[in-house]
This record gives sequence, structure tokens and C-alpha cells, in this order.
Amino acid sequence: MEIVYVYVKKRSEFGKQCNFSDRQAELNIDIPPNPELAEQFVERNPVDTGIQCSTSMSEHEANTERFEMETRGINHVEGGWPKDVNPLELEQTIRFRKKVEKDENYINAIMQLGSIMEHCIKQNNAIDIYQEYFDDEDAVEVTEEAPSAKTINVFRDPQEIKRSATHLSWHPDGNRKLAVAYSCLDFQRAPEGMSHEAYIWDLENPNRPEIVLKPSSSLITLEYNPKDSHVLLGGCYNGQLACWDTRKGSLVAELSTIEFSHRDPVYGSIWLQSKTGTECFSASTDGQPTKFMVGTEQGIVISCNRKAKTSAEKIVCTFPGHHGPIYALQRNPFYPKNFLTVGDWTARIWSEDSRESSIMWTKYHMAYLTDGAWSPVRPAVFFTTKMDGTLDIWDFVFKQCDPALSLKVCDEALFCLRVQDNGCFIACGSQLGTTTLLEVSNGLCTLQRNEKNTASSIFERETRREKILEARHREMRLKEKGKVEGKDDDQREEETTLNLEELVSKAEEEFFDIIFSELRKKEVEAMKMKPKPKHQDLETDEEVEGEDPGEEEGDHAETPT
Repeated sequence: MEIVYVYVKKRSEFGKQCNFSDRQAELNIDIPPNPELAEQFVERNPVDTGIQCSTSMSEHEANTERFEMETRGINHVEGGWPKDVNPLELEQTIRFRKKVEKDENYINAIMQLGSIMEHCIKQNNAIDIYQEYFDDEDAVEVTEEAPSAKTINVFRDPQEIKRSATHLSWHPDGNRKLAVAYSCLDFQRAPEGMSHEAYIWDLENPNRPEIVLKPSSSLITLEYNPKDSHVLLGGCYNGQLACWDTRKGSLVAELSTIEFSHRDPVYGSIWLQSKTGTECFSASTDGQPTKFMVGTEQGIVISCNRKAKTSAEKIVCTFPGHHGPIYALQRNPFYPKNFLTVGDWTARIWSEDSRESSIMWTKYHMAYLTDGAWSPVRPAVFFTTKMDGTLDIWDFVFKQCDPALSLKVCDEALFCLRVQDNGCFIACGSQLGTTTLLEVSNGLCTLQRNEKNTASSIFERETRREKILEARHREMRLKEKGKVEGKDDDQREEETTLNLEELVSKAEEEFFDIIFSELRKKEVEAMKMKPKPKHQDLETDEEVEGEDPGEEEGDHAETPT
């Protein structure tokens, strides 16, 4: 069926009527050819012409209405009781139950209702619309795609006096926001007029921060409360702990008193898993840690038991391994017995079963390592940052000697990093306060086939190897100690023998010296006490006294009278 619609309009509204008639053509302008211009003509061969082969496309944008969500609650009360029975009175309810149970129809009603309830329960067990069927299935292994990463956004410190980004924290609900703490860690070198503000950035708006946090001192750590995303915990440079509620504004909601705060900057703060969700833990360099597992400035990891009854039981064990301060310590999210430490020029993987040495470690880099973290989705992947502005992504199932991907993020030093819960986005904070958001490739944030078993076998193999090496080193030390002790005993015996001989000879010399001296004294005394011979005259006595001992007996010199 053809539909025709006739537009009706007055002739006067069309304007002046046009009258057309036939006539001969007329020549208005004639331009003859110019020979001089023809001589200047140069033929161009070949001629390059651009042709667009792709289809023409246009971009369109449309603003849709915002979907408003509302949460409502319903209070349920116990019903089914007669009007004359108060369900809050225990005696009345018991009396009514006994009365109903004696009724003949009670058993029949229960049997009927029981069959209906059983049918509903079986239906719920058979079909669960909220069940995730593919959680336990192994993901498809991505081997063709090379590891890569790209920059998504850059969040720069809006202050004129730049500060270092010291800590990052992802928003617990959806990871739509990123909280960044800024501070100057050089002792007494903070520039005059430096701002203490910290910021919460929206990932889609890198031009200006969404919320400004105003502490009394610069923040070194800043952590979202996992149970309440409006609450944040910050560790200040002056040792105090500050707490914010973003619903109340930018000012500090709670602040620890100075007498119960740290004496040094708060380098670590975390929320504890508690029923109320309001307990937290802080760590600094002013005292010995007594909770959890911490890394010290001396390069030693200390494992502590905060529920120990005695002081000796609080420190369970130590793990010495780094040459300088430990800047990062994190347990593997899939295997809590294994943990990662970052310090000096290496990153090390430890096992609680091997305390003398780490089971795996990276090579010594030319630049100092500043931070590290495990991937939350892949047990064999971890990330490290360095002072030369490089982000290294390690995958020890794929490669153990070198990082799987090394990316130059910026020209200044990287101070901190934080991985999103889905493992796809990484935020890196630099020395000048620039926070760079990176997105890694699917292969680095997708669980590979049999990766859990492979990582577990690697951890167990390296742990056994270190145990064997520790046992061998212990035996060698015992043998060397035994040899040294044996040598020491022989030396002591020889020295004792030599000392005895020397003492005996010295005693004999002293003894004979005393005897000889006594004999000489007796001889002298005996000579003195010997009586002299009597003579007739003085001359004879003089002759006797003047007798030459060298002459023979009877030869005497005559003295003239």
C-alpha cells in the first residue's frame, strides 16, 4: 500500500514565479591560449597521490543520566503468635507450644510443611545463581604475548617545593582512588616552606587531587582502612599517628598524644584484622619491634610473637641477609611461609624453615633498591623499584637470573610502589612527588596453567637445598672447631711441658746458686776464724807477712836491720 501525503501551501508563499524559455547560447568571455605560459609548463611524472583506504569514522559522545542507588534495610520481627500471647514472655510461649503440640493436626501440618521445605532446600542445593563455576579452574596460559607495560596516568605533586612520594594506598572498594603520602626523608634537610599536605587522587582526573589531607607533620605512611573506606591512617614524620575521616573534611579526626607516640618517624603502619576494624600497628626506629615480622636498619629480619608471655619468647628468630636497611618486607599471598625482602642492591626470598640464608635472591644491581611487592594474582611474580627510576618485574617461573620486564618509569629515583588487587595496575612514587600509574600486560596479571604447583615446588626445592647446605656448613664448622680445639690442647700441653722444664731448670739454678753462695760465705768465715802462728821477734812476723806467695816454701827475702 502506497502512502501519499500532500503538502498544501499558498502560491504567494513560494515567492516570485520563474518563467523559463528557450534561446540560443551566447559567448560572454573568450580567453585565447598564451604560448609563453605553455613554454613554462613542466610535466611531472610520476605523480604521488595519497589515497585513504580505511573507512571514515566519527566519534560521538552522549551524556547519560546517572544511576542512583539506594540501600534500604528491613527489620524482621517474630510473628505467627496469637494476639493474647506475648512472644517476649518465655512462659507464655512455652505454654502455647505445649498446647499446640498436643493437637492432632500438628504432626500432619509439620509433615506437610517439612516436605515443602525439603523441596526448596534441594532446589537451592541444585541451582545456585551466585555460584562462581570457574574460580578453581586453571587459567589459559599466555605464552605468545611478551611481557609489557604502559603508562596510564601521571599524578604530579601540585606544590612548588617538590617532595618525595613515600607511600601509596589503593582504595579498598573498586580501587578507583589512590592515596599518596609526601615527605622529605633527608634528616634536617627539609626546605623551608615545604607543605605537609597529602592527597587522594581520582584515577580518571590527574589534573588536581580529589581530597586534600592536612596533617600537622609530613606523612611517611598512609593506609586505607579495609573495612571502612572513609577512614585513613597516617604515620607522621614527628612520630605521631593521625586518623582521617573523609566525610568530616581534610582536618585530622584523631591524633595520638606526643607522650604515647614514637620518638622517630613512623616508617610503617598497618590495620590489624580485628572484629571492630579499628586496631592498628605502627613501627619506627626508636624501639625494638614486638609484633609481627619487621625489617631493621641493620639488614636483619626479626620474627616476633606479640602473644608471648615472657620477654625471651617475644623474639622467635632472626633472618640476617642484607648489608643495609630493609625497605620492604611482604609475605607471599599464596604461600605465607615465604616472604620477600628488599634492601641494599638485592631482593631476597626467604622461607621460615631456613633461617641462616635466603632460598632465592636477585643479582646485585648497580642502583640501590627502594621498594618491592608481590603480585596479588600470580605467586611467582614480584615487583621492585630502584634509585635510577627503573621498575623491574620478576617472574621466576619464566626467568630467574634477570627480570622479565625492566621499565624506565622516570629520570628521578623511585621511592615506593603499590600493586592493585587485580594485579593489572601498578602505582610508583618518585623522589619529586610524581606518581605514575602503569598497566601491565595480561600475561603478568593472569594466573598461568599449573603456576601454583610450579611455584610451590620451586619454593620447596630451594628450601631443601638451603637446609642441606646449612647442615654441611654446620658440620664443617664443628670439624674446624674440633681441630682448633685439638690444636689448642696440644699447644697447651707443649706450653705446659716447656714451662715445667723452664721452671725446674730455673729452680735448680737458684738452688745451686744459694748453696754456692752459702759455701763461699762459710769459707770466708772459716778463714777469718783460723788462728795465726806466733813468732819470736817482730822481724820474723814482718817477714812472714811480707812473704811472697809466688816464691817456693823456704825462700824468704832478707830484710836489713
